Amino acid sequence: MTAPREPAAPQEIVARALAAARCDDCVVIADETSSANLRWAGNTLTTNGISRSRQLTVIAISRSAEGTRAGVVSRAGVRDDQVGDVVQAAEQAATQGPPADDAQPLPAPAGPDTAGPAGGPVWDDPVDRTEIGIFGAFSAALGGAFDAAGSAGQRLYGFAQHSVTSTFLGTSSGLRLRHTQPAGTVEINAKSADLARSAWTGQGTRDFSDVNVSVLHADLSRRLDWASRRVDLPAGRYQTLLPPAAAADLLIYLYWSAGAKDALDGRTAFSKPGGGTRIGDRLSGLPLTLRSDPAAAGLGCARFVLAHASSRESSVFDNGLALRPTEWISGGNLAALIQTRHTAALSGLPVTPTIGNLILDGGGTATLDDMIARTGRGLLLTCLWYIREVDPQTLLLTGLTRDGIYLIENGEVTAAVNNFRFNESPVGMLARTSEAGLTGPALSREWGDYFSRTAMPPLRVDGFNMSSVSPAS
Repeated sequence: MTAPREPAAPQEIVARALAAARCDDCVVIADETSSANLRWAGNTLTTNGISRSRQLTVIAISRSAEGTRAGVVSRAGVRDDQVGDVVQAAEQAATQGPPADDAQPLPAPAGPDTAGPAGGPVWDDPVDRTEIGIFGAFSAALGGAFDAAGSAGQRLYGFAQHSVTSTFLGTSSGLRLRHTQPAGTVEINAKSADLARSAWTGQGTRDFSDVNVSVLHADLSRRLDWASRRVDLPAGRYQTLLPPAAAADLLIYLYWSAGAKDALDGRTAFSKPGGGTRIGDRLSGLPLTLRSDPAAAGLGCARFVLAHASSRESSVFDNGLALRPTEWISGGNLAALIQTRHTAALSGLPVTPTIGNLILDGGGTATLDDMIARTGRGLLLTCLWYIREVDPQTLLLTGLTRDGIYLIENGEVTAAVNNFRFNESPVGMLARTSEAGLTGPALSREWGDYFSRTAMPPLRVDGFNMSSVSPAS
């Protein structure tokens, strides 16, 4: 019996698709992902698994006197003999669509082919993959945490996942670019034996070598101890401390909402009354800087634009455009919005495409414990959940607290308090932020599955709006 033939390498798939194209211009993106995961419940590992997937995206571009049209087709699990079908489908879509407002010439190579960070794989190297063995040391440490939790009358629940995505970008203009993105997260929920008390923590990681399970468990144990006493508080505005994870929950949404096109159209909190954008406006009295950098240590991401489809914040015509460190807020002032080449031409501002990480820094050195010790009375809001947008023109968000909100009195955490629904704008919140501590890696609970590469400081926010008491437990 003949063994099944190995599918063509993604580099070969890109080459075949470009060779099959008959349109004026063509962009091909091949993504290959391998994933591994662990789950646990009640101090016991329950399941684990691995998976692999492929996706091929072909962007066919037709240019004529009547305008430029782009057809985009993305398909998973494409066989070698189906590559031409995907190209034809994209070319057909290009003939049927309206002219593209964001049409631009495709970027051309600026020098030698780019593979990724220095020392990373080059175009022809084999695809990188993850395996279940990535969790070897982590799972052993987790077993120790299970024993410690059981002795303390606690139950641990959670999920860990790791993936490696290799992306190959080829264009008819000659670009051949590659990016390999490792990404991992671990989330742990600790509960008391009667399930009345609960606390959550999480961490993003590239390879799990920096995950210290005992430190994570010690933090969860401390929070469960804080919740041994419970008090009920009314809705209202409170001085509130946000740990880095909760700060990430709100600042990621601010970043996702910072598109230049929507601001130019008067739709967002970054629109200037009467027209234009608020770039240059003061957003915070503190010297806060919100930035993205493809080469940020521990948070590295693609160094060039990867756009599988056009939107108000991205353009398929920008694929392969080099990304550079960008400050979105600089020293407290709004400095940039997400710009394609198309929107930059409309606004007259530099091209600043979206980048796959986010860092907030205010120059502070205080830890969260230092900030707790300097608080007379306030709340410690450790975890946000179910965040939704209420009003895009003020960026008003609503959501719930979950798995630990605590009362601080005279520099100490004295009790857990009831959950709240909050109504808060991250833009307004920055204006009322009176202290930013030491920036460090942070995993957003709400958005970590989609955007895990963040670094944030703990924040002190005056008048954080707990709009109503929530019955959520």
